[in-house]
Amino acid sequence: MGNKADEFLKRLRVAFKSEAQERLTAIFSGLVKLEEQPAEDEQAVILETIFREAHSLKGAARAVNMTEVEAICQAVESVFAALKRKEMAPSAVLLDTIQRSMEVIRNVLAATGDEQTCTNEPSFESIISDLNCLRGPGAEPRLDSPAKLAEADIRLTPKLSLQPEKSDRAGGTEVPSSPPRQNPSHKAEVTPSPTPLKDKPVLFDTVRIATAKLDSLFLQAQEMLALKLTARQRAADLLESSSLLEVWKKESIKKIPELQAVLNHGHLQAFENRLKKLVKLAAQDHRTLSGMVDHLLEDMKKVLLLPFSSLLETFPMMVRELSRNQGKEVELVVKGGEIELDRRILEEMKDPFIHLIRNAIDHGIEKPEVREQNGKTRRGVIQVNVSQLEGNRVEVVIADDGAGIDPARVGEAAVSRGTLSEKEAGRLSESEMLALIFQSEVSTSQIITNLSGRGLGLAIVRERVEKLGGSISIVNKPQQGSAFRILLPVTLATFRGILVRCGERLFILPTASVDRVLRISRNEVVTMENKETIGLNGQRLALVRLDDVLELRGAREEGQKADYLLVLVLASAEKRIAFSVDEVVNEQEVLIKNLGKQLLRVRNVAGATVLGTGSVVLVLNVADLVKSAVHLTPGAARETLAEGDAEAGKGSILVVEDSITSRTLLKNILESVGYTIKVAVDGVDAYTLLKTEKIDLVVSDVEMPRMNGFDLTARIRSDKRLAEMPVVLVTGLESREDRERGIDVGANAYIVKSSFDQSNLLEVIRRLI
Repeated sequence: MGNKADEFLKRLRVAFKSEAQERLTAIFSGLVKLEEQPAEDEQAVILETIFREAHSLKGAARAVNMTEVEAICQAVESVFAALKRKEMAPSAVLLDTIQRSMEVIRNVLAATGDEQTCTNEPSFESIISDLNCLRGPGAEPRLDSPAKLAEADIRLTPKLSLQPEKSDRAGGTEVPSSPPRQNPSHKAEVTPSPTPLKDKPVLFDTVRIATAKLDSLFLQAQEMLALKLTARQRAADLLESSSLLEVWKKESIKKIPELQAVLNHGHLQAFENRLKKLVKLAAQDHRTLSGMVDHLLEDMKKVLLLPFSSLLETFPMMVRELSRNQGKEVELVVKGGEIELDRRILEEMKDPFIHLIRNAIDHGIEKPEVREQNGKTRRGVIQVNVSQLEGNRVEVVIADDGAGIDPARVGEAAVSRGTLSEKEAGRLSESEMLALIFQSEVSTSQIITNLSGRGLGLAIVRERVEKLGGSISIVNKPQQGSAFRILLPVTLATFRGILVRCGERLFILPTASVDRVLRISRNEVVTMENKETIGLNGQRLALVRLDDVLELRGAREEGQKADYLLVLVLASAEKRIAFSVDEVVNEQEVLIKNLGKQLLRVRNVAGATVLGTGSVVLVLNVADLVKSAVHLTPGAARETLAEGDAEAGKGSILVVEDSITSRTLLKNILESVGYTIKVAVDGVDAYTLLKTEKIDLVVSDVEMPRMNGFDLTARIRSDKRLAEMPVVLVTGLESREDRERGIDVGANAYIVKSSFDQSNLLEVIRRLI
């Protein structure tokens, strides 16, 4: 039974850690508010809140036998009891001591494993002594130290009993041992009974569930969207078939009137009636399934939504510590904290938000004496404003009233780092100069500190924001402050996407990033500085073809010679560029899937989705597209296309990959430059195809069922007919041993998916074929 008791205690301590973190956060937040010297009524509420949190934390620590934490909480509770009775007043020393005691508890929780914490006892005695001294020399002695608590025979609540359970030999059942007796002279804390009473069911308003389980459940719910799209497609197919049959009947009767009697009689009429009924049933099923899936997804989204304030709970204490360390006075003001976002977005954005606030303290907010000289208040203000926008978007603005950003210094930093030349810097506008701070290694800080100065942070912030499908921009007023405006989706679940076609290939563009869709006359296209542009609201926007940016070979069709162009204006990081496509198919709901750990970063591609037809379509990364379009040399794309078409189109490549997403991606990349592609799902399938098909080169994954890529390569090299065939291994295995094994079995090239770049793959293939 000892093992069961240990396991039970382990589970309890996991739950305790979670609860303790929440209570510590509430206490830290309350301490920061007390430092702001609130009104008497508000101060009383804060004191009561901290007192209750410390009291509850003490009881929870006692339940899991963590006497050190219990002792500290006992001392803190005594201090706040005295504060409530107005026997003492909050002071800087008092609040600092309370904060240190909470930090000790936080460190204990971070270090505690299955066993009791091994933190040195003197540190507990020291902090408890400091807490007791706060109450003054006349304070009553308390049983505050861990040693005294352990020796004391007084318990306000029963301690968790982990003794082996006694066996009821007569009935064969186990009866739990009796709880410790209560001291009648003390009030006992009410604890819920582990066994519900008869006729009185125990109801739970909330339960704790591991986030991993919620994520798994949500992913399964998301997969239902594919069924909804498939049902819609099937209903549309049936309707189209019914319409085609009706058209065929009319055309046939026009040509041969005598057929009318035949077509309206017998089996054909019965088939037509049956088809019409199926059309109605399919449409009805689609509506029913669509409603169920929509409600399920909406409910699951709500489960994963958390208020923005949950992310900022620890920020006031962070601002307090950082500003004190730099000799500054800073106040953090949060508005709109009740607005909810996807928990996964909040987790991804925690570090970027921390960096922006640290930057504001380090770079923006001046020291108190400098602020007074400039006619400002001694205390600087950092505001975090969260607001809900239309279209499933949220705006987060992080602003400070500090010195602002000097565009000239940003330009100088960019020139010194080699990001651009002095001549290029001289041509930039102020807003373009400010945008350089998002470039890697561009920093206006003259020294490197533990907070900033390396020029990496803002580049990482923008990368994280764009990865989530958002955007970031900056508003700057010298000597008045700066503000970072971040747009984020509310959820990472599903989104609206526009399905477009270039040649025979389909792509999805997120609707939120599409400023507008236009149909313009070819005569409206004006060439300026060797670049095609169109006019929109009094501005000239660069015009590029989407297939040029994606480097798609052979994607042009006769429609490009038409008198009109279909154009989508895409916006990212305050840049707007017009992309022309061959067709805007429709707008639909999209469930994006990533390309797997092996393909973490593919330029211009955010992920993939499955259409109702079953086709796999790439979802494009708008931020990458805009960057690629900006750096697209005028005319170079068309020349490259022509050269690529001349070189490609003569080779046949076999893609061997068990992942349908990776297989589709590789197939699209290679087909876009004109190669003929065959696919296989593993080594056995590939070797069978090689015996019957004319193949010029093999691109293969390594980890596959039945026969892996190493064995396939070895089999090819041992076959006299195939021995000279080039083999390129594209795999997630990146150790030196795996690379050497790939070369040993005869691979001509070994490309690691984690650093995958399509241009590298294409260059390797061109050299081998």
